[in-house]
Amino acid sequence: MQTKAKAVYEKMIDFKRFGIVLLAVGVFFFLGVIIPSVAKSIMESKIMILTSVSFLAVSILFFIQSKICETRLLEMEDSDKYFTN
Repeated sequence: MQTKAKAVYEKMIDFKRFGIVLLAVGVFFFLGVIIPSVAKSIMESKIMILTSVSFLAVSILFFIQSKICETRLLEMEDSDKYFTN
């Protein structure tokens, strides 16, 4: 049972890290949309907005999946050592 709790804990940490990375990439794409540039066309702006929104949406999904893993870990009996500070 302890190996299962460890696997769920590692998944939770991985999902959280993936969410943070995708959030950062989405923010950089969004900054590319906000910062004015002479060379940007309307099509390029729409592509960057769509890319930014998609990265942010996937980031939110990863954070939700991390929260699901956290609640699953809290329901396990031997999860005390993963949440002690």
